Amino acid sequence: PTQASVPDAGAPPPEETTATPSPWQRARVGDRVEYAFSAHRGRPGSDTGVGVAGHVALEVVAVQTPWAWLTVTFTDDQGRPLLHPRLSQPRVLPMRLELTQPWKEEHRGQRSTEQTTAAGRAWDARRFLDDRRPSDGPLQNRLYATEPGPLYFTHGLLDASTTLSGFGASGSQQLTLVSFRQGADGAGTVPVLDHAWGPGTWYDVRQDLSGTASVRRVCLGAEGGFLLRKEATSPTGDAPCADFQDAETTPLEEAVLDAVSEAVSQPQQWPPVTAGTAPSRRETFTVAQHPIPAVVFEAPAGEGAERRVQVTHYAAEPWGAALQVLAEEARFAPLSDAMFRAPPKGKRVAEDSTALVGWGRWVKDGGQ
Repeated sequence: PTQASVPDAGAPPPEETTATPSPWQRARVGDRVEYAFSAHRGRPGSDTGVGVAGHVALEVVAVQTPWAWLTVTFTDDQGRPLLHPRLSQPRVLPMRLELTQPWKEEHRGQRSTEQTTAAGRAWDARRFLDDRRPSDGPLQNRLYATEPGPLYFTHGLLDASTTLSGFGASGSQQLTLVSFRQGADGAGTVPVLDHAWGPGTWYDVRQDLSGTASVRRVCLGAEGGFLLRKEATSPTGDAPCADFQDAETTPLEEAVLDAVSEAVSQPQQWPPVTAGTAPSRRETFTVAQHPIPAVVFEAPAGEGAERRVQVTHYAAEPWGAALQVLAEEARFAPLSDAMFRAPPKGKRVAEDSTALVGWGRWVKDGGQ
């Protein structure tokens, strides 16, 4: 319950910079925060929708300078694994303890201060209310502890909710603090990145458009409570992710909320049957030296006298051993997606395509 809420006319809270030591530098094995989450999406023209709910726990399992190693685990309210393919497995997340750049956490909207109780403790807090519904945008409500303390994982987040609005959108997602725990000194055991959320890894995608080929590398990192994402073209060299200058940044708490949102926005089953279309066959799709069991969808595309066919490959088991180390975002994307011109006689002719062509880790893990 909230005891008081007053407008905050003062300056915004100080932003983390390289001059301000990150609280992550005090991370200890066993530090843990847990949130209850829920998400729902309405179906246009229907009273029903899609929903998911449960708990998400973030825990430090190892500290080895300059990294803290976390596990991020989604479960139901009883602590059992969730059935949703996007949330069914724990993810491993290496977080760099210090900030190499002055990443900023920006909060939009009206600010107010209040005192509240969460996880059995009283907190001085700041609320950020950003209402963009008049312009068909969402309503975002964020409540942060003024002093994050043991909630340094998520910059002090106590509660976060987003309500969709406009253009037929219907739904919401929410995180609410349930508990926290402080750990003890000790190094722990560095885990392997087999089930990586993303940070610490990279992957390459080849794109062929109108006869022109290019390769895009996605580098994923994390430091000081922010997830980093940077894309580069024509990647070369033995240090695949040496530079995160100008990377896209997402605060960890927003990344967790996004993961929940994606879970109800994406197919609820796997393979991702779309519009009643079932896979046409199964085959092995090879990426570099990785043979991957795949399901293949074929669908007619376009109109006109010349027939075209879209052929899409997905991993049959997104969390399977064939995809060890691959970032979670790439596991659920198509392994390849190609458009073919299909003449009445003769072979298909490839036109445009994208395909996963390689991946790996750039942070040494428990398997080195």
